[in-house]
Amino acid sequence: MKPLHHLNAAELSGLLADRKLSSVELCTHLLARCDQYPGLGVFLHLDRAQILRDAAAADQARATGATGPLLGIPVAMKDIFTTKDQPTTAGSKILQGFRPPFDATAVQKLRDAGAIIFGKTNMDEFAMGSTNENSGYFPCANPWSPDHVPGGSSGGSACAVAAGLAPLALGTDTGGSIRQPGSLCGVVGFKPAYGTVSRYGLIAFASSLDQAGPMTRTVGDALALYNAMVGRDPKDSTTLDTAPLAPPAPRKGLRLGVPKEWLGEGLEPAVRDIIQRSLDLLVRQTGAQLVEISLPSVKYCVSVYYIIATAEASSNLARFDLLRYGKRPAEVGSYNLKDWYEEMRGQLFGDEVRRRIMIGTHVLSSGYYDAYYLKAQKVRRLIADELHHAMAQHNLDLVVGPVSPNAGIRFGECLADPLKMYLNDILTISVNLAGAAGMSVPAGLTPEGLPVGLQFVAPRGKEDALFSAALQFEEARGPLPEPPEAAIAACNAKERGLAR
Repeated sequence: MKPLHHLNAAELSGLLADRKLSSVELCTHLLARCDQYPGLGVFLHLDRAQILRDAAAADQARATGATGPLLGIPVAMKDIFTTKDQPTTAGSKILQGFRPPFDATAVQKLRDAGAIIFGKTNMDEFAMGSTNENSGYFPCANPWSPDHVPGGSSGGSACAVAAGLAPLALGTDTGGSIRQPGSLCGVVGFKPAYGTVSRYGLIAFASSLDQAGPMTRTVGDALALYNAMVGRDPKDSTTLDTAPLAPPAPRKGLRLGVPKEWLGEGLEPAVRDIIQRSLDLLVRQTGAQLVEISLPSVKYCVSVYYIIATAEASSNLARFDLLRYGKRPAEVGSYNLKDWYEEMRGQLFGDEVRRRIMIGTHVLSSGYYDAYYLKAQKVRRLIADELHHAMAQHNLDLVVGPVSPNAGIRFGECLADPLKMYLNDILTISVNLAGAAGMSVPAGLTPEGLPVGLQFVAPRGKEDALFSAALQFEEARGPLPEPPEAAIAACNAKERGLAR
C-alpha cells in the first residue's frame, strides 16, 4: 500500500469510512511529515493541538453515524481566508498576529462538512505575485526542484499537496494564482467561475477578479471540495444560486477549441511538446475534436489586468494601516497621522504590494481615470465577448491549452525583473477577466523533471463538461510520478531566508 501522504482524499475517505484509519492517525502522520520538511516554507501557521482536537471530534462524529467525503480529511488553507481560531495575515507583516473574529464562508462550509482546517499556507503578500517570493515572511519551495519557485500566489497550498503535507488545499485565483502553481507543482488547480463560490472572508486583492478554489491530487477530489463550497451566500452579493455538480459521465466527442495565440511565440518548447501530446491523447482516447480558434485580444490581457487589478487593490488595501487590524506598535502616540501612514505602510508592505498600490492609485487619479481604468474596463468586455463568441461560433464545449509559458521559474528571476513575472500570467488572465472557470490538470514532466499542466476553460454553466473532459484526460494519462523524496529533502535543506 502507498504511504498515507501519497493517497488522495477519496482514498483516505474510504479508509476512514471502513475504520481502517482514524482522522487522528492521519493528521498525526501528516504533522510528522510537516515536521520532517519545515524548510519547504509551506505553512505560516500550524496549530497542532487544534488540528488533533478537530480530528478527534471528526472521529467521534463518524462513530455516531456521521458520513461524508470530507469528514475527517485535512484541508490546508491559504492564509488569505479568515479563520476565527487561527491568525490570518495574507502573507503580510502588516497583519502579523491578526486573529479575525469570524470564519470565511468557504472555511465555515468545510467545517460543516467535517473537514479539518490543517494550517494556514504561505503565499505572495496579499496574493500579489506569481512566484511566492513576495511573501512577507519567507519564500516557499517547489518540491520538484530546490532551484525553482512553486508559483503563486497560492504557492504554499500547491506545495502542501504536491509534497504530501496535506491531501487537499484551498487557494485563490485573481489572474492565475491557483492554476499556475498547480501546473508548476504538478497538482490539480481549479478556479471556479466568478460568483459560484463565496468571497466573504477572503481578504480582497481585486474584488471583481478574486475567486476561491481547490488544489488537489486528483480531479475527483477537486470536484468534492468544490461541491462543499458552492452556492449562494447572503454575505456576498455577487454569488449565484449554483448547485453542486453530480459526478459527470464520460462525454465522447467534445469539441475543444485550441487558441493559436496560446501556442505561439514565447511558449517553452518542452511545454509545447507536452501540451501537444496531451491534446493528441484526448483525441485518441475520448474522440475529442480539436478546433483551432483565434483570441487576438490575448495580447492585451496583461495590460488590462494590471490596470484593473491594481486599481481595485489600491482601494481594497487602503484599510490596512495598523490602526484597525494587526498588532499596533506601542509608540503609536508619538506619530501624527500622515507620518504614521508613511512609516507603517512604507515599512510593512513589501516592494510588490507598494508597486501595485502606486500603479492603481495612478490609474484612478484625476486625468488618468478615463485614459487607463475606463479604457481597460472596455477592453475587458471585449476579451470576455471574444471568448464567448469563439465558443458559440465554433460550437465548442471547452477551450484547452497550456497554463504557463514556462515549466519552471528559478528563484530570483522575477524579483530582478517583475515584468517577467507579469508576463507569466498571460495564458491564465483572460479566464479571470471573463469570469469563466479554469482548471489545470497535470499533463507530464519535462526532460528536466518539472511538471506541466493542461488548462481546461469553460464559461459559467458548462462546468460539467469541464470536469468530464478533465476526468477523462486524467484517466487516459495514467498515474504520474510523485516528487522525488530526494528533491523534497534538497528543498528542505536549501537556505531560503526562512528566518527573516
